Amino acid sequence: MEEVRTILLHRSVYADNDAEADALRSYLKDRGVFLVNLMSSPGAGKTTTLTALINSIKNKVRVGVMEADIDSDVDALSIAKNTGVKSIQLHTGGMCHLDAGMTKSGLDGIDISDLDLIFLENVGNLVCPAEFDTGANLDVMILSIPEGHDKPLKYPLVFQKSDLVIINKIDALPYFNFDYEKCVNYIKMRNKDATIIPISAKTGEGIDKVADYFLNKLKQFKE
Repeated sequence: MEEVRTILLHRSVYADNDAEADALRSYLKDRGVFLVNLMSSPGAGKTTTLTALINSIKNKVRVGVMEADIDSDVDALSIAKNTGVKSIQLHTGGMCHLDAGMTKSGLDGIDISDLDLIFLENVGNLVCPAEFDTGANLDVMILSIPEGHDKPLKYPLVFQKSDLVIINKIDALPYFNFDYEKCVNYIKMRNKDATIIPISAKTGEGIDKVADYFLNKLKQFKE
């Protein structure tokens, strides 16, 4: 039987995106803008966490938000209404993630000239967003108590990639079979260097620690 040629398309796609992501980081560095890529599954509390976080730091740094969804502008409107910071909505046209090119298009739309810190709320998904470098300076993911403590075992890449893991909805711990110590151990199995901060975006518990984390990262970036 005649042999056929096999082309591994994903390698060239990732390589091209990685190059574009590196270029985007340099572009942002030159302008003094720090970009955070925020990932989670749907319903983990990304927008609620962002709202609480932004309200605690917006008088110290100039913040902008890019909300990515397949459709609707609900999250961007919510951020604008509840924080007053600059917010735009990105529609992915059915794609389950953002790549560096899509992120750059969003940055062009939000006007970064008067911003220090931008949060990119990626599409709710624990798989695809972790596979593509957005050009962010920092990757963050939110895991919520109702999702279970075994998620680091089932979705390794997003935990391996994340610099910060926020465990949200800790006020719900009494109502779910969630083993916090096991979860921390599983996260450290995937990424020993990850910072882990438990919070309740609803009550505000732990938000001050998350705020300090980002303010320190931004300070180091600006030095």
